[in-house]
Amino acid sequence: MFRAEIRWLTAGPTLKMKGEIHRRWAEQARALITKDAIPAGLIVDLSEVSYVDSAGERLLKWLADIGAIFVAGDVYTLNICDRLHLSLLQSSRNAPVSGQIRLEGRSTHLGGTHDR
Repeated sequence: MFRAEIRWLTAGPTLKMKGEIHRRWAEQARALITKDAIPAGLIVDLSEVSYVDSAGERLLKWLADIGAIFVAGDVYTLNICDRLHLSLLQSSRNAPVSGQIRLEGRSTHLGGTHDR
């Protein structure tokens, strides 16, 4: 199972991914991101990702190439970020940011857009 949505948060546009990122879902996530103009300052939250295959890794590298920074929630996602040389979002004390960020505005899901 996979879920992705773009949230417009106070910290910036955030692509929240949950579940397994494999070929079919990686293609759909890329379509979601490129559906409109790619938001500047994109944050990719991997804190609820449980599996990434090679197609998912290519998606993450592409996101990094377009300037995204990443949030990792556990050892697995930290290892992926480290192995793929993905930039992690840092707090003021140089530790990865965790926890929730207050929502503002809209969320765009793979299935549509919902106002909050």
